[in-house]
Amino acid sequence: MAQAVEISRGSTLTVTKRAPSRWSQPGLVSLIYGVVVIVALLIFHRHATDYVGADNDDVMRLVEVRDFLGGQGWFDMMQYRLGLDGGTLMHWSRFIDLPIAGLIAFFRLFLAPESAEAAALTVWPLMLVLPLMFFMGVAGRRIAGTEGMHFSLGLTSLFVLTTRRFMPGSIDHDNVQLCLVALTVAMLADETYRPRHFAIAAIALAIALGIGAETTPFVAVACMAVAGLWAWDGEIFAPAARAFALTLTIAVSAAFLALVPPHLYSTVTCDNLSLGFYSITSVGGAGLLLSALFASRLSRPWRLGVLAANGIAVFATTLAIAPQCLRNPLADLDPMLVQLWLNSVTEAQSIFALSRHQPETLGAFYATGFLAIVVCIFRMLRGERVRLHAVLLALVAVNWVIALVQVRGAEFSNLLAIPPLALLLAELRRISAADTEDMGAAFFYVAATLLSAPAVWAVGGALANNGIANSFTAAPVANADDTGNCASKEAFTPIASLDPGVVSAPSNMGAHILRFTPHRALSGPYHRDQGGMLTELHIGLAEPKEAEAFLRGAHVTLLAFCSSDPQVKEVSKLKPEGLYAQLGEGHVPAYLEPIPVAAKSDVQFFRFKPLD
Repeated sequence: MAQAVEISRGSTLTVTKRAPSRWSQPGLVSLIYGVVVIVALLIFHRHATDYVGADNDDVMRLVEVRDFLGGQGWFDMMQYRLGLDGGTLMHWSRFIDLPIAGLIAFFRLFLAPESAEAAALTVWPLMLVLPLMFFMGVAGRRIAGTEGMHFSLGLTSLFVLTTRRFMPGSIDHDNVQLCLVALTVAMLADETYRPRHFAIAAIALAIALGIGAETTPFVAVACMAVAGLWAWDGEIFAPAARAFALTLTIAVSAAFLALVPPHLYSTVTCDNLSLGFYSITSVGGAGLLLSALFASRLSRPWRLGVLAANGIAVFATTLAIAPQCLRNPLADLDPMLVQLWLNSVTEAQSIFALSRHQPETLGAFYATGFLAIVVCIFRMLRGERVRLHAVLLALVAVNWVIALVQVRGAEFSNLLAIPPLALLLAELRRISAADTEDMGAAFFYVAATLLSAPAVWAVGGALANNGIANSFTAAPVANADDTGNCASKEAFTPIASLDPGVVSAPSNMGAHILRFTPHRALSGPYHRDQGGMLTELHIGLAEPKEAEAFLRGAHVTLLAFCSSDPQVKEVSKLKPEGLYAQLGEGHVPAYLEPIPVAAKSDVQFFRFKPLD
């Protein structure tokens, strides 16, 4: 494209302006990366024996979707076949159930029911790879140009391939939340403050809040980051602030109305979207909107004062409506459940627990996020794009701090670490390429690239812990999510055709009982089923005579015993004279009638027949 440029009086110079390369366009490039990653995931997963993910939540999500397809109402989130009489009210979101149900319904048009489920559960997580790659590509390009985009996409590809969240069958909501987090950072990385991008970020945050409470701290910090930009830049940022605040208020209201049944409008829960989080978000959004409308022309100190007043209003709203949400939603969990369940769930472990039991994993969970935090702070101290790095620092740091308490936050901090590290790698590459004989520059570039990948830290931790010879053969550490041979379809064959009853089984088997049988499971690994979980634990801990009373009181008709279940092992060790320990030694009480065992199964089923 020719363009005339005036360089002095009466003279011009014609220059050629190059059209953008196709390899600099996030859409095309992220599509190519995404397709390659999807093919790799299919290859890695080709020997899978089940079309549902390995996580209990994947199984439970399928059960919930089946109930939805079977006619259970949109607002009816009760899992009637879980827990004590009456069921358990789940805290999950129809925002995830709906697209999965839609895929299953579509594939049912030309496939058998089970094949339709398998196709839908394969397609859904793989579909999500494409938007994740696009959002991360956009974030990388906005922050670090074309080179940064490729680094961002490369690191994201490795992230996807080394997490199970996007493997076929992974239908829990974490993969969607990761996509929404990526979309948010891509939009907030717009240093030109275009209002539509901040409006899109607001929609992403509202949807994330509607899906689950895990991202609530991230949502809060993202909102505070936007408010901070307004307070610092004032009128320049005002259009973006207005777009963000208005859209957030409307979007979170829509999510509240779409997900919360009218009879629960006044109920406050802290593990999902309810009046509590809705009120806090709406007050914050309305406060920012009014501030951007009427206070943008004030001086910076006055704007900071207005921002502080808004913060006081949000905090007062929290104290008035949802003070309990300032605590961990699991803070009220019964101590027995903490000891025998929560403390064994890997993703709920703190950095202190991991340092004692799995120190080799610390690098994979924490090092990359920490490196990104250091990079952001260093750039801010040097005055390099301070606003951008302040936003990135806040988004990475909040998830990194969450990971210190519960390691599940590490996935989000590792993902959010990619954009600032992509900028670092792009700069180091340019420095190294400018002088190919500078070995120091080349070393720092290669080292930074390796250290930016959590997978490298994971391999390094395994090598350090086990040695090279044993790193790839070491047995995995058992945790409460491990089901051994206690949860296969074949294991439940002996009771699948029996009339519906109530099964007492370790919580790890609960979701699988719901999937493969018509029975109600007394216990499932969900904090809202405290009553059922405690009853099952008391049954396993009690001496056989006392256990009969617990079984009778819970209206149990069947008891499942799996000697390889981690919780059964722990309970048996804790109470050698208890029912589980006695069953493990082959001592079966008279009120339990054995049912023939399925082949290749560790599960023994018993009919409960009270003695009187």
